[in-house]
Amino acid sequence: MYKKLHILFIVLVAQFASAQRYELGVFLGGSNPIADIGRTHYVYPNEFAFGGLFKWNFHERMSARVQITKTALSGNDAQSDIPGKRNRQFSFRTDVTDMTAGVEWHFFSYKIKNLLDRPITPYIFGGITGFWHDDLYFDPAYPKPTDAIDTSRRDFDFAVPVAFGVKAKITNRLVLAGEVMFHFTFTNNLDGTAPKNRPFMFGNIGRSYDWYTLSGLTLTYTFGEWPCYCRN
Repeated sequence: MYKKLHILFIVLVAQFASAQRYELGVFLGGSNPIADIGRTHYVYPNEFAFGGLFKWNFHERMSARVQITKTALSGNDAQSDIPGKRNRQFSFRTDVTDMTAGVEWHFFSYKIKNLLDRPITPYIFGGITGFWHDDLYFDPAYPKPTDAIDTSRRDFDFAVPVAFGVKAKITNRLVLAGEVMFHFTFTNNLDGTAPKNRPFMFGNIGRSYDWYTLSGLTLTYTFGEWPCYCRN
């Protein structure tokens, strides 16, 4: 009995492992902040963003995903549609490196087992992000007090990413996707308006956290074939 259960367990594990299908690729697009300084548009890319990602399609309706992205976030009150901001004339720029992990949920069945299949589906993504950004602050005594000052230190914070996209297999091996990913951060100092241990703060202090958005395209290469048990 034990031997039969052991054999059954090995067969089930082998079958599950054989169904694994992976994707490895790149992300190219743009980024924009949603903060106290600059525009308040949710999707208005003004900086270049790039990165790499890995996916594990463990189910036709779900994929695990890990992504690393490099970008900058910048805002300028002179470009805002709010008169008070345009009169204020503050600006900032911060370099961001983020690491995101989570799961994609496919609206339709997404089977890429067969090289000849051409599935297409909308999807949503959710997970967790850890990211590094510059430690910024404003100093009214600085020669140009409207520009954020970089302390040359890096802060690490977390965010909750939510993405909406559409992906399609365009060749036997390549998958193209377009998406918009919103990051709801747990910091109010992406733009330097709420620095730690600094006397000068402004904006929505204690009321809301900053966001940032990544929008663009991903191109991934599929690999990890199902084994063949055919007789030669």
